[in-house]
Amino acid sequence: MAEVLELSGLDDPKASQGVEVLERGGLVLFPSLPFALRDDERPLIDPAILSGESKNVSYDPTTDRLSGSNLEGERLETGRAMVKRYGERADAILAAVTPGYGPHLQKKRTSFRPGAIETRALSPRKDDKRLHVDAFPSSPVQGRRIFRVFTNAHPAGEDRIWHVGNQDFEAFAAEYRPRITPRAAGAWREKVGLTKGRRTAYDSAMLQLHDKAKLDDGWQAHAPKTRIALPAGSSWIVYTDSVLHAAMSGQHAFEQTYLMPIAGMADERRSPLRILERLTGRPLL
Repeated sequence: MAEVLELSGLDDPKASQGVEVLERGGLVLFPSLPFALRDDERPLIDPAILSGESKNVSYDPTTDRLSGSNLEGERLETGRAMVKRYGERADAILAAVTPGYGPHLQKKRTSFRPGAIETRALSPRKDDKRLHVDAFPSSPVQGRRIFRVFTNAHPAGEDRIWHVGNQDFEAFAAEYRPRITPRAAGAWREKVGLTKGRRTAYDSAMLQLHDKAKLDDGWQAHAPKTRIALPAGSSWIVYTDSVLHAAMSGQHAFEQTYLMPIAGMADERRSPLRILERLTGRPLL
């Protein structure tokens, strides 16, 4: 199973092992590192704040805007400030665990996920209860890593349950290698607004790995996996582009996404890009 490094707090001496564990395909878990809510924020921990057009409330640090909610007026400002503050909390967590990453990390959207995972009715391709690695169809990462911080903020103390695959990324990718054909997309996708940037052969390979695994009922049934309970008040860090994972149940989570250029890693040979290039025998950028 994926290695889990448990830390007691941001000053835990074992935090120095964090980069090594993460790059090997493990998780860094703080069983007790909550996101402290303010009194005026507590009423917003409710799926009723969703707009109905999105499963998440999302904050964009480049525009300082909140989307995906039906909040208005003062409540909208409270929600915006809450989700933005979580992003700042995630920055502080990474500064303690991965200080060398700081100059390289590219901060993306911050989200609040108030809905219950187990009640979502989604197609298999979009169902995050199925084991997968992350890939973005409309936002090509062009070789950069998808790096995320999560916090379970359930007010009634409910665990968030994940399944984590026991295969490492290289074994998983080697299994599906005969079924994927990495190819760069034409520039037309970007020109007509279907993608935010050029889809590279690497992005194509990762999307195929994501989709083929999710749609493979036999593999989903038999792939070795481990159940992990993530307690309310816990926070965890993971490269979701290389760790096979499935969110099985839970509600009320905060999440911060970063993109990480592989040049900033301690060992870029462990990146999905370099692994896929070794398996395919060709450059993918």
